[in-house]
Amino acid sequence: MDIEQIRTLVADDTTAVDDLIRQRLQSDVVLINQLGHYIINSGGKRLRPLLVLLSAQALGYTGPHHHALAAIVEFIHTATLLHDDVVDASELRRGQDTANAVWGNEASVLVGDFLYSRAFEMMVEVDNMRVMQILAEATNTIAEGEVLQLLNCHEPDTSEAQYLEVILRKTAKLFEAAAQLGAVLAGSGPETEAVMAAYGVHLGTAFQLIDDALDYSGDQSTMGKQLGDDLAEGKPTLPLIHVMRTGNAAQVETVRKAITEGAREQIGEVTEAIASTGAIAYTSRLAKNEALKARAALDALPASAYRDALTSLADYAVSRVS
Repeated sequence: MDIEQIRTLVADDTTAVDDLIRQRLQSDVVLINQLGHYIINSGGKRLRPLLVLLSAQALGYTGPHHHALAAIVEFIHTATLLHDDVVDASELRRGQDTANAVWGNEASVLVGDFLYSRAFEMMVEVDNMRVMQILAEATNTIAEGEVLQLLNCHEPDTSEAQYLEVILRKTAKLFEAAAQLGAVLAGSGPETEAVMAAYGVHLGTAFQLIDDALDYSGDQSTMGKQLGDDLAEGKPTLPLIHVMRTGNAAQVETVRKAITEGAREQIGEVTEAIASTGAIAYTSRLAKNEALKARAALDALPASAYRDALTSLADYAVSRVS
């Protein structure tokens, strides 16, 4: 099942979620409407809301709240993107100018805050304390991940364990919450919640590992961002960490300098070092191992087209790099 077949499986639900997102983005403040619609309608994979829909359906949920929770998860994710782009001084996302490049940092941060607060307003309407607990913990953990990543920036001695901790908090946590929410809605109990949470963590980790590999091996036209953005921001992602650990003295020095200075102009030398040390292949192997763990977690779910779709999402996450 490819990604388009997965989306087709929940097409009606996705349409309902999109309608709800547009409805709940409305504000009396014109700038919020403009900026909010700009970022929400700028494309993106919408994997996190898709996870909410698929997990709820895979566990037999028949109520109305999966649409609201999918929209909530997308609002939280979008808020983090707005804040990320300000912190990283990014100018391009999903193939178009970032919101901060168009409206400025102040507006982007404040509209991000609006999306967070709107998400929590919608959570209250769902009236499920377990949902509130999961999403409140997720947003707090994501913020911690952002701070940890900031501390690691321009730090060439960042370890693989420190890097993976950032992924766990900053990216995998919202995947975990999205998958877990389906189990909560379905009233599946703590054991199934734990299964779905594990699936989400491993899926999110695999997804971010491949994203970080693509920053040095992908195609800019399909990625929607500039290659080497992570390098320009001084982020010590796994391909660079692998070079630092296995490269020769010259390669290590090149990467150390690039991380410390955030030097995009050294992308050619850095890419050569990454290629010669097999850093992309190493990162991909770790991602595929995470995807296998995600798939294994789903063995506890009853057979259905929705479980098959969740399995295929794990395959999709790691298929984006050779």
